[in-house]
Amino acid sequence: MTIGVSFASGALIATLLIDRLDRPAVHTEPAVIATTGTSSPSVASRSGAVAPRATALEAAPPSMAEAISVLAKRDLEIPVRGMKRTDLRDTFNDARAIGRRHDAIDIMAPRGTEVLAVDDGTIAKLFTSKAGGLTIYQFDPTQAFSYYYAHLDRYVPGLAEHQPVRRGQLLGYVGSTGNASEDAPHLHFAIARLDTDHSWWKGDPINPYPLLSK
Repeated sequence: MTIGVSFASGALIATLLIDRLDRPAVHTEPAVIATTGTSSPSVASRSGAVAPRATALEAAPPSMAEAISVLAKRDLEIPVRGMKRTDLRDTFNDARAIGRRHDAIDIMAPRGTEVLAVDDGTIAKLFTSKAGGLTIYQFDPTQAFSYYYAHLDRYVPGLAEHQPVRRGQLLGYVGSTGNASEDAPHLHFAIARLDTDHSWWKGDPINPYPLLSK
């Protein structure tokens, strides 16, 4: 009786081992977390994998309320030399051509008046456009915001893309290039919250007036 039970137990164990060895191995690949950009959908997006919460929060831009709160603590420099806060006017919501909003403020000043960096950061792009004329796009140190200076008469000699700059540093001079009137030289100044891809030409506009006039 004892021998029979032992033999049966041994046969059962042997059968289970053989069955386990005959099964194909299962390989579990780590989930690929979606990244920003314009490439094809990632493995995560195709398979339904979800990015960890911490990664998702880091990838997302700050909310508009958070962005304005951050900038309000920066004590931004008025970007035109000699201008006082009481000299500024809020033209952010003014209407412009084809029903668009201004999304910036105009700081009127004589041609050649010095234009200063409002914050520390990096020169992201030196660009000439039909509307803005001679322009500068500056990123802040965190690359969360861009500062846009337009209608410049000229740049300061030696200014270059990717160059680090400090708050109050001379960048260029007030002018009327682009679609600005020759009789009304001014600095068109704008702030934008950058998208997660940090493209210099994109972003959500933020009114500079309350940040410069506080």
